[in-house]
Amino acid sequence: MTVTIKNEYDIVKMRVACRLASEVLDYIAHFIKPGITTGELDRLCHEYMVNEQHTVPAPLNYQPPGYPPYPKATCISVNDVICHGIPGDKKLKNNDTLNIDITVIKDGYFGDTSRMFIVGEGSVLAKRLIQVTYECMWLGIEQVHPSAYLGDIGYAIQCHAEAHGYSVVREYCGHGIGTMFHEDPQILHYGLTGTGAQIRPGMIFTVEPMINAGGHGVRTMPDQWTVKTRDHSLSAQWEHTVLVTEAGYEVLTVSDGTPDKPTILRAC
Repeated sequence: MTVTIKNEYDIVKMRVACRLASEVLDYIAHFIKPGITTGELDRLCHEYMVNEQHTVPAPLNYQPPGYPPYPKATCISVNDVICHGIPGDKKLKNNDTLNIDITVIKDGYFGDTSRMFIVGEGSVLAKRLIQVTYECMWLGIEQVHPSAYLGDIGYAIQCHAEAHGYSVVREYCGHGIGTMFHEDPQILHYGLTGTGAQIRPGMIFTVEPMINAGGHGVRTMPDQWTVKTRDHSLSAQWEHTVLVTEAGYEVLTVSDGTPDKPTILRAC
């Protein structure tokens, strides 16, 4: 594993890219309502990135080995879709839940973040899952400081999710990020304290737990991208990009519309 430690120049550029990614979510939030299609949301995000921000949507035509090119500018995952939902003709309905995952490229640097949204009022189950998942992300982030271990992040997330009767998706994880979309290290959202690589100042990585209301099993759709829960249960995800500082951490994916940090956080 080769982890790139960012210098001051890198960090300045990453702050900009990450803020811009978060601002796309601020922008699109106002359009989420019953009847709009996920494809229309993607088009609006794409146009905002290119025309207003002068950024590049990183997912568009992204093609890791063994995959077809990803065809859209965003990932929009609705209800039982865990991740990598391809926007299309699906019309949103009242009480749908959705994750919008945004990655932009600005001056060669990648900013990556996602948020959950509810169409209309939402069910009690959906609200609870989304809130607990948000707490899971923040509990993971709270473990980030020099001399801690990557396993500390996963342990805090898994413990909180399972204490509420939920499960953590194993197949997908957070990742280092900078001038590449995905770098080392991998950030697992489950695990044991004191395991994995030691956290060092200058690391930048995402914390993006995917939490299922049912079991943690997944199934991949024929498009080779869309991943759903095996048991059709709801899934939720939140994502921030985090810089490790000498004193702890700095969340980079913040903007005016970023939800506040939960007020009560206690790791297991």
